[in-house]
Amino acid sequence: MLLRFSVCIAIACFVVPQLAQGGASNSLLDISGDGRLLAAVNRDNGSVSIVDLKASKVLHEIPVGAKPEGVTFVGRSHTLATTAYGDDKLVLLDADSGNKLGEVELFDEPYGVVSNADGTKLYVTLEFPGQVVEIDVASRQAIRTMNAGPFLRGVALAADGKRLYVTEYLTGAVVAVDLETGEKIDRWQGSASENLARQVALNPRRPKAYVPHVRSRTNLNQGEGSIVPFVSVVDTAAGEGRRRKPVPMDSFVSIFVVANPWETAVSPDGRLLCAVFAGTDDMYVCDVVDDDYTELAFKKLIRLGHNPRAVRFAPDGRTFYVYNTLDFTVVAYDSETFSKGETIKVCENPLGDENLRGKILFYSALQPMVGRRWISCASCHPDGDADGRTWQNPEGLRNTTALYGMAWTHPIHWSADRDESQDFEHTIRGQLMQGQGLIRGQVFEALDRPNKGRSLDLDALAAYSNAHKVPKSPFARHGLSEAATRGRELFFSKETRCAECHSGAYFTDSTPNRPFKLHDVGTGGDDPSEKMGPKYDTPTLLGIYRTAPYLHHGRATTLEEVLTTCNMGDRHGKTSQLSKSQIADLVEFLKALPYEDPEPQAKAAGLVKIEK
Repeated sequence: MLLRFSVCIAIACFVVPQLAQGGASNSLLDISGDGRLLAAVNRDNGSVSIVDLKASKVLHEIPVGAKPEGVTFVGRSHTLATTAYGDDKLVLLDADSGNKLGEVELFDEPYGVVSNADGTKLYVTLEFPGQVVEIDVASRQAIRTMNAGPFLRGVALAADGKRLYVTEYLTGAVVAVDLETGEKIDRWQGSASENLARQVALNPRRPKAYVPHVRSRTNLNQGEGSIVPFVSVVDTAAGEGRRRKPVPMDSFVSIFVVANPWETAVSPDGRLLCAVFAGTDDMYVCDVVDDDYTELAFKKLIRLGHNPRAVRFAPDGRTFYVYNTLDFTVVAYDSETFSKGETIKVCENPLGDENLRGKILFYSALQPMVGRRWISCASCHPDGDADGRTWQNPEGLRNTTALYGMAWTHPIHWSADRDESQDFEHTIRGQLMQGQGLIRGQVFEALDRPNKGRSLDLDALAAYSNAHKVPKSPFARHGLSEAATRGRELFFSKETRCAECHSGAYFTDSTPNRPFKLHDVGTGGDDPSEKMGPKYDTPTLLGIYRTAPYLHHGRATTLEEVLTTCNMGDRHGKTSQLSKSQIADLVEFLKALPYEDPEPQAKAAGLVKIEK
């Protein structure tokens, strides 16, 4: 009774009685202020499901576009806003009728979205190029764009509506934006290894923000401690360097390890925090400690379904909901007893049985994939992206690449030491993941006999890994610019010789045919730990505008550096004779890749697509 009394007091103090505002921090879930409706974003099939919480049934499943990543109720209404990350738009919906109300086109990769209290404004983070867009709900127009930092994802709105807090995905930093001026007014940076901060949640009664993220310890090439889960607690009343406490989740409960923290939620009274871990399929419920030191204390471990990515409290604080995204279910829990309530199927599996099984394995930090729970495939390649890191591997420094278009660009790895995705069985069984593996018996050596067909699970993992398509570049949405057109002529000219290796639909001469085409571009000697160089496989250039750093060792931080300071001797294309303006034009062309779908051209050229 005491807990529920505290919840009621908190609601009375911080929201309008009987009618709370929807979520003011980004999430894949939101609940209407009156507690009647729940909205769940279904990333894999491009829809939003509306659930009647009293009846525990889906009222509508509404198509909204590719890869929706965030949803919010608009103020205290039943209007919804959701971000279609893959289609570069915000979609407005009527949750009661299931109808679309309108769309707002955005530049690129809208991720998080929150509403102000009266429902007049929405704030959306654009992961690329790192902006916050303010949207007027009545006119459905973007009225202001604020530059807040690179690769923004998380977003939360302060209770007084005067500040936004956003997270930099690849640095873990939290940035405060003043909404009166649109300027950055504060920044809380963690250690240099902090990474993958997708979300930020605010405490409704204290000046605290909670950020789930990892630390990527790139000098380690074994599973233990290489990718460490954290929830960092930021004191929003203090500035940079003064109050940011990282709470390690791998040692939060004795030596129990969790992996891939995805999202947190704070109860309406500010006294409970839930954190879900998408790699180990579990959740911590924590007491929020008001000592400005301990911050969080363990209360309960709850085992969840496959790949939990969201958790949300009901406005009355009595229930919280968890979204197990690869079970396609939302599950209710009592926030006093933590007992499991209704399980609601929010959509059908859109992936097919094989790809679903492969995706479950890809995200799993459990056996048979992983021995000690620290790391999954998705820890470095979440949703097929790169993690922006360069790792010290046994063979040398290796920059993480995205999986986009991998089906068309075998062999795999900078060293071309994998000729099929099934060869990742060696990684699963090796020092990094230490798993039991997916093949019964001995695994064949990479580049030897095929491991394909020896395990249904391994073939499923390969099918999912090869399923990632290349998104079109936002820099060519309206065709090539004049600068990019000039750059294209330079790229394909005999003078620069760029297209000799970066050829074809995927801008690579890499094929599964032997002998593999490896090239010495003069970078092999830059790394004293290198064991397999100096020749490397040609990476695709598609999507290169957002995958810095560059080269196998990650020494080039910009595309300009690839073409200039990291191309001594003109061994990586002949560019030393180009003027600054020509280099700039060439960079504009590279940023515009891909400006058209590469698959039709690849098929017409007879390239082989390896689907699993």
